Amino acid sequence: MSSLIEQASRRLEQLRQAGVAVPDVVVPPKSVELAAPAALARAPVMSRQVTLDLDALTAAGFVSPNAPRSQIADQYRVIKRPLIANAMGKGTAPVVNGNLIMVTSAVAGEGKSFNALNLAMSIATELDNTVMLVDADVARPSILRMLGLPASRGLLDLLVDDQVELSQVLLRTNIDKLSLLPSGTPHTRATELLASDAMTALIGDIAKRYSDRIIIFDSPPLLLTTESRVLATHMGQIVMVVHAGKTLQSDVQHALATIESCPVKMMVLNQARSASGGGYGYGYGYGHGYGYGQH
Repeated sequence: MSSLIEQASRRLEQLRQAGVAVPDVVVPPKSVELAAPAALARAPVMSRQVTLDLDALTAAGFVSPNAPRSQIADQYRVIKRPLIANAMGKGTAPVVNGNLIMVTSAVAGEGKSFNALNLAMSIATELDNTVMLVDADVARPSILRMLGLPASRGLLDLLVDDQVELSQVLLRTNIDKLSLLPSGTPHTRATELLASDAMTALIGDIAKRYSDRIIIFDSPPLLLTTESRVLATHMGQIVMVVHAGKTLQSDVQHALATIESCPVKMMVLNQARSASGGGYGYGYGYGHGYGYGQH
């Protein structure tokens, strides 16, 4: 293009010297002509900002950074402390992929998504840690609904279209240290995609790119899909939620057997009651009887 412009300029100059009246032509500098497309190509894709109604979340029983101290917030402080230590390499022993934490349950209806969201919100209140919450329960996603947000592209879109970038579907929130990766556009083979090579590659990319961030996966129940067990093999830590007085002991044992290879497993007893007979705040309790262990 530059040579054509230069040729046209020489021809116009010849016409002027011959006495022909021609208009002035402004030739753009080469640097501007060449730099503009390159600059556009390098422009980063920014993740979208969403606003959470923190007062509504507090009223619904969720941990919130601007809420006064509460019993449920104290309970999650107990739960998150060993998880953070392992994630940041400050535990009793090094944990491979310790910053990848999967929250799951044996069967549906045990409160795992509630716990995953509360755990993420609690970690986001830390001074030194940031957290990404991934809605990996692609068959029954609930994270955006609980947060009062509309459906959005996310995990499934990344798995089916390699042209979609993480930054295009990641949601930044008005909680500075919390970001969200929604389950994404519904797909007929959604659960199978969790066990695909694309998912393995995505987890590896996330773990490498965000090695300083704690990443929480809200996973499908372990006994409902084999894909959640495949997902578990990539995790450094697993939190299994058990509904007190509801979940069968045989289901708990079976579910634990499916995640035996995970180095760190923690169990949280949901809907537990205190020794005095009163319920915990918001019907939530920490299952000290199951406890925390590294295997």
